[in-house]
Amino acid sequence: MTKLMSHFVCQSCGAVHGKWSGKCADCGEWNTLVEEIAEHGPAAARPARRKRPGRGIAFHDLQAQDAPLPRLQSGIAEFDRVCGGGIVPGSVLLIGGDPGIGKSTLLLQGAAALAREGRSVAYVSGEEAIAQVRARAQRLGLAGAPVQLAAETALGPILDALNAARPDFVVIDSIQTLWSDALAAAPGTVAQVRACAQALTRFAKKRNCAVALIGHVTKDGQIAGPRVVEHMVDSVLYFEGERGHQFRILRAVKNRYGPTDEIGVFEMSGTGLAEVANPSALFLDGRGGDGASGAAVFAGLEGTRPVLTEIQALVAPAAFGTPRRAVVGWDSSRLAMVLAVLETRCGLGFGGRDVYLNVAGGLKISEPAADLAVAAALVSSMLDTPLPPKTVVFGEIALSGDIRPVARMGARLKEAGKLGFTRAIAPARQNAGAEEDNSDCAIAKIAILNDLAALIEHKESITDRE
Repeated sequence: MTKLMSHFVCQSCGAVHGKWSGKCADCGEWNTLVEEIAEHGPAAARPARRKRPGRGIAFHDLQAQDAPLPRLQSGIAEFDRVCGGGIVPGSVLLIGGDPGIGKSTLLLQGAAALAREGRSVAYVSGEEAIAQVRARAQRLGLAGAPVQLAAETALGPILDALNAARPDFVVIDSIQTLWSDALAAAPGTVAQVRACAQALTRFAKKRNCAVALIGHVTKDGQIAGPRVVEHMVDSVLYFEGERGHQFRILRAVKNRYGPTDEIGVFEMSGTGLAEVANPSALFLDGRGGDGASGAAVFAGLEGTRPVLTEIQALVAPAAFGTPRRAVVGWDSSRLAMVLAVLETRCGLGFGGRDVYLNVAGGLKISEPAADLAVAAALVSSMLDTPLPPKTVVFGEIALSGDIRPVARMGARLKEAGKLGFTRAIAPARQNAGAEEDNSDCAIAKIAILNDLAALIEHKESITDRE
């Protein structure tokens, strides 16, 4: 006789607990335990399989030559760039992002582009009815694309239909809405998300079909569900953007078939997502010129792509006893480190001043090479002295005040030259084996942070190009 028993599963880490508690003992998250029903007893126990003799597994030589992986070109250059040059058949992509950011729109546009190229494409929606998907396609001008639509949340019928249709590309919107009748858990729980993702991954590998899974995100910005799902899939992409800005960024954080940290930039409009071929021009659009203090243009790298963006700083007297530190688009801990180095090594006092830092355009920067640009903006605002005109800044700051070299200095300067910048403030040292600089930018090479403060304070010209 089967006995139904319940246990509690953490929706953050997947740990199983015998009783409910407010805090998960494994990961430390609060209010993440959800009750699930499990079967126990003779009926639930599976009989042991009889071992049959076989050949086991076959091993292959590592030196064997294989043909290059064929890729599906979606027709959206920015999407193909993030995927590593196209979608690999048999791969599984997991795309996450905030609600309303454009995940479904992006994949619907990609599915329609593949279908128009003669590929067999299926779009399975668990959140919208077929009429709603059709209405969106008409608004985006995609109604004529031969995409096969379905609205279903049960995993069994979906797999049966896909096995019969044998499409080249499948979109599942979203993985949190699917459920398998083999489990008693509710849709969206850790067990259901893990089981459905595993079944779809197995289908993709067996049928050599590319599958794109749309995933919801938590309030912290992480994809909801167990972390093991991100290990199952081949690529994990995040669709980012700010509500107040029209652009969207598709960022790869995991890719077995291409580089990680690659980005694709899109612009949201009434007719869908449009590609942005030159992100630097977009992020610098509307810049007021070089006459304002507290502004520095950072020449950064996003994956393999150089991107220029403006970093704005405002240093003002503190209105209250405790100075305020407000950061948008950068790491607040990194700002505290830069402020400490400026105070200790350069003698600049920020203790009684409020500091506001903003990355213009809503871009989020995580590269350490932005340290020097942030320091330049802070010093410029504090001294109320603008940087030299048409100048880009990049470099990493050490706790000793030294300016450390950064990667791909030549690519940064080349991108700056394309946009009309003629000067650069950069580290004096370069990494071993760095590419040759063929740009026309005049470079002020600084070795310690004191050189930056002197350069801004005395408005020394940038002429020492080596």
